[in-house]
Amino acid sequence: MAIPVKLEVFEGPLDLLLHLIDKNKVDIYDIPIVEITEQYLEYIKQMETSDMNVMSEFLVMAATLIDIKCRMLLPKEVNEEGEEEDPRAELVQKLLEYKMYKYMSLELRDRQVDAARTLYREQRLPPEVAAYRQPVNYEELVGDMTLTKLHEIFKSIVRRQEDKIDPIRSHYGNIEKDEIDMDAKTLYVEAYAREHKSFSFRRLLEKQSSRMEVIVTFLIILELMKTGKISICQENIFDDIIITSNL
Repeated sequence: MAIPVKLEVFEGPLDLLLHLIDKNKVDIYDIPIVEITEQYLEYIKQMETSDMNVMSEFLVMAATLIDIKCRMLLPKEVNEEGEEEDPRAELVQKLLEYKMYKYMSLELRDRQVDAARTLYREQRLPPEVAAYRQPVNYEELVGDMTLTKLHEIFKSIVRRQEDKIDPIRSHYGNIEKDEIDMDAKTLYVEAYAREHKSFSFRRLLEKQSSRMEVIVTFLIILELMKTGKISICQENIFDDIIITSNL
């Protein structure tokens, strides 16, 4: 009669390797790859799982162990610095990182369990205690400060602020944005065109009070010409442009 053997459940191939290393009490930096590989393969032969994704992870690690085992039988490779490379180095690094994360997860789990046992009482202070504010001793706060010292501190701060002023750009003045109502300006130009029928473009621009109004008026003239509401004519180059209204 066969004796049933209950296998431990491992979270992944690295977890199984750490178990084998601890079980055999070997140095993680000097893994006996032949012995560990044999034990690892023996374990996965006894695994019973229907999840192929989980099984494939263990099989990939088995292939990795066999590959390392084969490379250790060959002459050791030498890196650019002339040092011999250990085929187990990458595996050891992964095991150390996994071991660190595993211990961290166990520590966090213990802290979570301990936190669940901790209870805090709500703060219940009498209103007069909660409203209490420690009185301010102005004499202690001022100390040996005098009006003369305060005046000197104030003047030093003002001097620092004056040193930060750009001697050139500070005289430029403020740049203000002209607010032009495009719709109102369009109605104005159309009314002007209806009233004068034929007029000078230059004279129309001279009636504008700012550069922004000149630009907006120019754009409106282009739009009215595009829609056929006005026509323009210029007999010679550099002559004044005459606008004729079609409104």
